[in-house]
Amino acid sequence: MKIILVVLLLAFSQCPLPAQPNGQAPTVNTNRYFGLHFDFHAEGGDSLVGRNLSERQLDSLLTAVKPDFIQVDCKGHPGVSSYPSKVATATVTPRIEKDPLAFYRAVTRKHGVALYLHYSGVFDYAALANHPDWAVQQADGSKHPSMTSVHGPYADSLLIPQLRELADYGADGVWVDGECWATLADYSEPALAKFRAATGVKTVPRSESDPGYGAFQEFARQSFVDYLGHYVDDVHRHKPTFRIASNWAYSSMMPAPITTQVDYLSGDLTPGNSVNSAALEGRIMAAQGQLYRKPWDLMSWGFWYTFGPARQGDQKTAVHLMQDAAEILALGGGFQTYYQQRRDASLPLRQLPVMAELSQFVRARQPFCEGSVAVPQVALVYANATVRAFSKSLFGNEQTGRVNGVLTALLDAQLPVEVLSEQHLQGRMKQYPVIVLSQQDSLDPGFRRELLDYARQGGNVLIIGAENTRQFAAELGVTPVGANRDDPTTVLYKGESVLLTGAVLPVRITGGATRPIGQFLRAEAGDPIPGVVASETPYGQGRLTAVYADLSADYRKHQSPKLRDFMAALVQPLLSRPRVAVSGSHLVHVVLNRQNNKLAVNLINTGGRHADPQVYTHDEVPPLTNLTVQLRTDSKPKRVIQQPENRRLPVRYANGVATITVPQLALHSILVVE
Repeated sequence: MKIILVVLLLAFSQCPLPAQPNGQAPTVNTNRYFGLHFDFHAEGGDSLVGRNLSERQLDSLLTAVKPDFIQVDCKGHPGVSSYPSKVATATVTPRIEKDPLAFYRAVTRKHGVALYLHYSGVFDYAALANHPDWAVQQADGSKHPSMTSVHGPYADSLLIPQLRELADYGADGVWVDGECWATLADYSEPALAKFRAATGVKTVPRSESDPGYGAFQEFARQSFVDYLGHYVDDVHRHKPTFRIASNWAYSSMMPAPITTQVDYLSGDLTPGNSVNSAALEGRIMAAQGQLYRKPWDLMSWGFWYTFGPARQGDQKTAVHLMQDAAEILALGGGFQTYYQQRRDASLPLRQLPVMAELSQFVRARQPFCEGSVAVPQVALVYANATVRAFSKSLFGNEQTGRVNGVLTALLDAQLPVEVLSEQHLQGRMKQYPVIVLSQQDSLDPGFRRELLDYARQGGNVLIIGAENTRQFAAELGVTPVGANRDDPTTVLYKGESVLLTGAVLPVRITGGATRPIGQFLRAEAGDPIPGVVASETPYGQGRLTAVYADLSADYRKHQSPKLRDFMAALVQPLLSRPRVAVSGSHLVHVVLNRQNNKLAVNLINTGGRHADPQVYTHDEVPPLTNLTVQLRTDSKPKRVIQQPENRRLPVRYANGVATITVPQLALHSILVVE
C-alpha cells in the first residue's frame, strides 16, 4: 500500500500546478498549524551544498503534504552558515553550488507555503573559533568553546545582521535553536560589571556554596531575557512581519511570564516517550499561549534517537507520530515533525508516505481543535520558583521529572488536567475544584498564601512529596520525625499494595482533625506497621490532602496501575462534581475544551509502550470500544457529534448528566457538544 502511495504521489507531482490569477503566485500561508522541520547543522566540511536541490522533488513533497510551513537549515550548532551569507563575521560552508534559501523561498512561495529557518543562536562553535572573546567565561576563568556570551558582541555583530539578512531573503520567520537551554552564567568582565552595578555585590559567587549564588543565577537568567528582547526588537524594526521564536523559551525550561515580543512559542519534544512528553510540554505551552495570546506549536522528532556515542534509533511510523500530534492538537496547539535534511541541503522523500498520512490526520482535526481553550478542572502546579531553585542549569527541565509521572498517572485515570505556573493561577484559583502540588519544594510566599486562602475558602489541595509536605506540616496537622527515608516502601490502600521507591517523609499526626489514609506494610505479603502514608485535613471550608512520598519518578518509570489508582482515588473525591468522566479504558487521555463556544471532549488512545526505552516505535494501536462519557451540562445537549468521523452519538440525559457511548476510538476523536 505504501509503495502504491509513493508512486501516486510522485506521479501527481509531475502535473503542472494550477494557474494563478494574473500569473501571480499564491498568497503565502501565515498560519503555523502544521509544518515540517528539516536541518542538518552544516559543518566546515560540507562542500556540496545546493548540488542536488530539485524543484520537482520539492514540488512533490509540498503537493502531497500541503504543510502550512517548512523549516530548513541556515546555521546550526557548529556555527557554519549553509547559505551564502554576506555578513562579514559569518562562517560559510566552503562551497555552495546553489543558494538553498533562494531556492526554498521561490518554490515554497509558488505553493503558498511559509518558509522558516533553523538558526542556532547562543550555541555557535565557529563564531567562538574566530572570536574567542565572544565566549562565555566560566567560573574558573576559561572560555567556553561553543556557548556565546549574552553580554558580548555576538548579538550585534553576527546574530542580528544574519537575521536581518534572512528577513531580506523573504523568509517568513526563524526558529532560533540553542538559546535558553544553552545559556550559561557568564563571569566575563562586562557581565560582572553589570552584576555589581545591579546588586551592589562586590565579591561574585562562583559556586552553589557561596553567598549570593542564587542572586547571580537570577541575574544570568534576566540577562538572557534582555538579550532575547534586544535582538527580537531590533529585527522587528528592520522587518515587522518577520516572525521569531526562541526554542524552548517560556516553556518547561523557562516557565516565566512572557516579557519579550517573541511572535510564537515552540520547542522540540524528547525523541523517546514523546507521547507523555507532549502531554506535559503541551499543557505548559497552552497555558502560556492562552495567557499571553501567543500561537504555539511543538515538534516531534520523526525518528527515535539516543544522544551520545551510541547513537541509535529508528524512523517513527505515522501511527506513532499521530499519537504525539493528538496530545498537542487536543490542547489547541500546532504540530510539526522533524526529519533530517541531507548534507547537500536537499530534503529526503523516503518518509513522504508518513508525512502525507500525518498531514491528513492533522487536517481532519484542525476544525475541531484549533483555538481551543481548556475548561478548568484539575490544576497541576509547575511553579517558576521551584524550577529555578531545583535546576542546576539556568534553564533546565530537571523539574519536569518531579511532575510528569504524576501528570501521566492523572491522565491515565481519565482526569482532565492543566499544568499551570504562578502567573496562570494567581487570581483565578477558585475556578479549579482541585489543585495538585507534586514536589514543589520552593514556593513564592505570596503564592503559598493565596493557595492556602483558596483551600480555606473551600478549595481542595493535594500535596505530594516528602519535602513538599514537610513545608506544609503545620497546616497538615503533622510533625516530621527525622530525615526522609529512601528505601523501597510498600503501602496498603483499599486492599491493594503499592510499591514506592522514592523518598518518604516519616510523620506523626498531631492535629486532632487530621485523618490518616493508607498503611505501611512490613513487606508486600507482610502485616501493617506504624506510620502515616497519606492524610486528609479539613482546612477552613476546604481540604488539604497529603501524600508523604515522592511518587512521580515511580510512575514515570513503571506506570503501575496500582499507583495510578492510588493517586486517582485521592483526587476523585475532591472532584465531587466533575464536568466530564470517562470509563471503559485506562488508555484514554481526556482533554475538556471550549472551541467556538462549544464544549469539546478530546479522547486520545494512548496505547503503546511509550515509556519503554527498548521500544523505538510501533505501527499498530488497537482501537478502544464502548467508552462511556458522562458530561455535566445545564440542559440536554441538542446533539453530540464524534469528529472527524462525523458520527452522531445517542445521548441519555438525567439529573444534569448527559451520558454518551462512544462505540469506537481509533486514535483521537473529539466529541463536539451542541
